[in-house]
Amino acid sequence: GGVESFLAVEGVLRVPIPSRRDPRLQLPLPVTRRNQILTTPLLHIIQTTRIMGISTEVPQTVEWAGKRVPIYPMETVDFGRVLSQEPAELETLLRVCQQSGFFYLDLDSLDGQRFLEDQQQTLKLMHRYFDHPIEEKNELGLVTAHLGYEPVGSRTGGLPNTRDGYEMFKVSRDEIQRRDPKFPVILQNDTDKKVLRNAISGSNIVTKALLSGLSSAMGLAGAARFENAHRNDRPSTSTLAMMHYVPSDPTKDTQIGHQKHTDISSLTLLFAEEWGLQIRPPGTKEFGFVAPKPGHAIVNVGDSLRFASGHTFMSCIHRVVPFRPDEHRYSIAYFLRAENDTMFTDSEGRYVTAGQWHDEKFFLFKATPDVQALAPPSMLYGGMSADEEWTPYAQEKARANVEEAQKEPLVKEAMVKAH
Repeated sequence: GGVESFLAVEGVLRVPIPSRRDPRLQLPLPVTRRNQILTTPLLHIIQTTRIMGISTEVPQTVEWAGKRVPIYPMETVDFGRVLSQEPAELETLLRVCQQSGFFYLDLDSLDGQRFLEDQQQTLKLMHRYFDHPIEEKNELGLVTAHLGYEPVGSRTGGLPNTRDGYEMFKVSRDEIQRRDPKFPVILQNDTDKKVLRNAISGSNIVTKALLSGLSSAMGLAGAARFENAHRNDRPSTSTLAMMHYVPSDPTKDTQIGHQKHTDISSLTLLFAEEWGLQIRPPGTKEFGFVAPKPGHAIVNVGDSLRFASGHTFMSCIHRVVPFRPDEHRYSIAYFLRAENDTMFTDSEGRYVTAGQWHDEKFFLFKATPDVQALAPPSMLYGGMSADEEWTPYAQEKARANVEEAQKEPLVKEAMVKAH
């Protein structure tokens, strides 16, 4: 029962799932047991061509919000092999970062198993925390942009004319290293502190191992290596974000998902067991779902690493939408970010610090759509095209306009003045 045996029948899909190691199928359907009957959603198998770095394996579509949308397959990188600096795996890692900027990370191995266990413990903590009354969750409020609680509706939503549909609790890497980190009373116990410390420590190890692999693959040495700008003892906005998406109906509700964007991070390590993440790979114009994959995390290249690579790495515009109107969705995202004083050339051709880029883009995340419209699309999308295919020609055209863009007032100043 491999790729050839998939059979779609009206209303029912019987899916003989091939082995996880089957090289012909890297993307699983939303069922994990062999020969399980799936009655909803009905998947439709179609034929497609290669999309810049996105795997060519068995493309599919799924019905969502009254229409059929793609399920984009992604390539898989093996964490254990990256940790061992195996040349072939480092080559794969580099290629997917240059071509798509989104990939599965296989953690189902000796080297990665502890991080999967950390994720499960964090998930249990999240369920307990988000079940508390808002007064207890929001005891400290949003202390900084990377520490504290944000209630539902704090940002622009995933669909036009909506606010976001999730509540979030964030703990920064800098804060967890303090002797007495700031937590609300409901998390002021040794057990929960240990869970959060393990989650941040583990995610930090995984993402920095990936940076190390990319540095080796690019032949970088010494201070030029990516991981050298991500040291633990230097201030940064690296953050663990725990998100609870509340049930919502995209056809009628006004608090929906998470707005389309690229991440502020260098690398984002994401764990999510429920559907809802949508990406728009470079070279495409349509959002499609990413299937959750047991034993794997999802990794994406953020703005800072894209800039640090000389804009040779791709980032992928993505958003979150409710897959089923009655479903609670929980996701754990670790945003590894460069040290605050790290300098790079941003998508507007400005030479800025990582801290400045974070602050400007975070301001934009929280702004209303009319204020967001005043900023260049490169702010929300990290230089990736918002509406057109991102081709090599488009890249060169964008770079040619840098001189003109530099004549504009600072993005944040313009938005604050207009607001």
